[in-house]
Amino acid sequence: MRYSIHHTTTYTYSDRILLKPHLVRLHPRADGEQRVEDFALTVIPQPVGRSPLIDLDGNTFTKLWFSEPTSQLEITVTMTVETLLVNPFDYLLEPWAMDLPWDYPKDLHHGLRAYLEPIQAQFDPAAIALAQDLFMDNDGNTLGFLNALNQKLYHEWEYILRETGDPWLPGVTVRRKQGSCRDWAVLFMEVCRSLGIPARFVSGYQAGDRLQDRRDLHGWVEVYLPGAGWRGYDPTQGLVVSEGHIPLCASAQPRNTMPIEGQVTPLQLPRQEPIQTMMASTIQLDWLA
Repeated sequence: MRYSIHHTTTYTYSDRILLKPHLVRLHPRADGEQRVEDFALTVIPQPVGRSPLIDLDGNTFTKLWFSEPTSQLEITVTMTVETLLVNPFDYLLEPWAMDLPWDYPKDLHHGLRAYLEPIQAQFDPAAIALAQDLFMDNDGNTLGFLNALNQKLYHEWEYILRETGDPWLPGVTVRRKQGSCRDWAVLFMEVCRSLGIPARFVSGYQAGDRLQDRRDLHGWVEVYLPGAGWRGYDPTQGLVVSEGHIPLCASAQPRNTMPIEGQVTPLQLPRQEPIQTMMASTIQLDWLA
């Protein structure tokens, strides 16, 4: 599928401020599953410098820096992207990865270590219990386990929209049996990692319904399957990720996929009241083919 995307994010401040360097992680991923035909980044006020960078996960992002005071920051990206993954099951797992737990080759396990660590210092007991139940229900079969986890969240839990804020911790999401896409993605990661399945957080767009009025950035999960590489699961849609998802970036830590990251400094110090920030975002996604 080919998509045209126009995404504008506007920050309005309660007073004039100085912008510290900002990171923009809104460049679509380019790999064997997705092709970027064109991409443009427009920033108001005009930055005095910008630098394209690549992070440890191979994500492309841009660092911006500024010099002039402002009371507003507007960042717009436009892109044309072709997604290529029509059949998400077109792979052949390594025989030793068909069932859990996996007996990793040493080098592979070492390379995936960042994607196997708990979200906090230790795995959440609620996530471990959920993993164990699904493990038993599926006789340890790897793909059966992943599908069951995806479908359980989609069918049995309540999706809620949370526009701002960090992802909930896995235990909070389990207890409430509800959450936003980023909450479910973090829980999915924790459950997988507790059984030794590498998992990372993905930020991007989801095509959804052609007629829907409102669109937001979306979050889902990729798990590393030996013999198949990184494969996406979207529990809020109940889907295995294919050509309807447009990934921007992925990381072992969700905070490293924030679409726009940066700080501001008041123009005049000291101040009695903190600077207030209002954020508005509009996303237009059109099908081209």
